[in-house]
Amino acid sequence: MHVQNLRALTFAALVVLLPSAGAADASNESAWLDVEGRIQYGYYTEDARSLDALVTQLSTGGTDDSFRSYYAALADYRVALLSRDLSRALAHAEACAATANRAVQAKKQFAEGLALESACLGRMARLSPLRSPLAASRSRSRIEQAFRLAPRNPRVLLLDAVNAYEAAVNGVEKDSATGKLKRAVAALEAERQDVVHVPGWGLAEAYIYLARACLDNGDTVAARDALEHALLAAPEFAEARRLMTKITSG
Repeated sequence: MHVQNLRALTFAALVVLLPSAGAADASNESAWLDVEGRIQYGYYTEDARSLDALVTQLSTGGTDDSFRSYYAALADYRVALLSRDLSRALAHAEACAATANRAVQAKKQFAEGLALESACLGRMARLSPLRSPLAASRSRSRIEQAFRLAPRNPRVLLLDAVNAYEAAVNGVEKDSATGKLKRAVAALEAERQDVVHVPGWGLAEAYIYLARACLDNGDTVAARDALEHALLAAPEFAEARRLMTKITSG
């Protein structure tokens, strides 16, 4: 059997057997972190097809499982970020928002789910001017709820910073977003020194957004430093490699 087909079948079996989010032993965490790692790898390598397959597999059954819905939403969010086709990106952003909302409904006070829903609504607002006012308002509401529940959560900080960075239209807003990104990086670095967390993604993305912000300000030295950290966290991160090549080639 072809290696890729074998890996796909193995993952399909894993998804079917994944435990509910209500259980909290180490083996369950390991299973979800494996799912997370596959989503992140697909994002870093810009493999939208594998991410689409993950969405399909994670959306099969278990709709009351908060982590299953959360990771299906995360995979949709990644495709929404990668796709250059506006209609496809918007469809995945919409699916992400709906699925993240299901995760929040399945697990009350789920700050990570609220933050992801906010990010997807923010993406919708930027992709569709017709939906922008309502989606932007809902995005702000969700991130405010997330902060009330977990003001120091690294991914709450990161996704708020990403929304701020992508929505910034002037120097003051860009400086504010840069400050938020730095706080998110610090929180994610601190988390990495602690016990394993589920979810646990975000460090490489935080550094690449910080690198973009530094480039916007003309600070190529700080941008290069941020990209080096991003690539240490995720050596396969294609966008980080492109930005690094852009800086080093002058």
